[in-house]
Amino acid sequence: MTGRGAMVGLLDRPAPGGPVTDAVDGAIAGAVGSVALNVVTFLDMTLRGRPASDTPEESAGRLTQVLHIGLGPEDRAANRRSGLGPLLGYATGVLSGAALTVVGLRRLPGPVAAGLFGAGAMLASDGTLTALGVTDPRRWSRTDWLADIVPHLAYGLVAVATLGQLRRSRRPR
Repeated sequence: MTGRGAMVGLLDRPAPGGPVTDAVDGAIAGAVGSVALNVVTFLDMTLRGRPASDTPEESAGRLTQVLHIGLGPEDRAANRRSGLGPLLGYATGVLSGAALTVVGLRRLPGPVAAGLFGAGAMLASDGTLTALGVTDPRRWSRTDWLADIVPHLAYGLVAVATLGQLRRSRRPR
């Protein structure tokens, strides 16, 4: 990297194209951030030998119940919940990236933006899970909190770095 460092100041100038470009760039950044979140989560599972969370499947099941959407016979419904859970996670990451970019987090210094992107995605995810009755963060242990915070910080760092790269790629040379 050159100049002011890898992240500081990457997002301090509006991108050409306005809010539509911001939304598209944010969605791309959110998708890439979601990949980073999953990689960190899988590394945590590997290092600690912990099982995968059943929260994505539970949230998919609860959401389809609330929306009165049938998923078919139970054997197929279980498979559909297994597919829907991760898709909902990616949708949350993509939409969070778009929304957080459009509201102007790109104007903040990189480390601040990264923290807020991570916190925003975590709030969107955990808020939804709490509203659906799938989890209650008030009952989480310190380990549970760390297992949630660290991947969301990775999401924020990678999303902000991606936004910076997208912005730089549009600047005239």
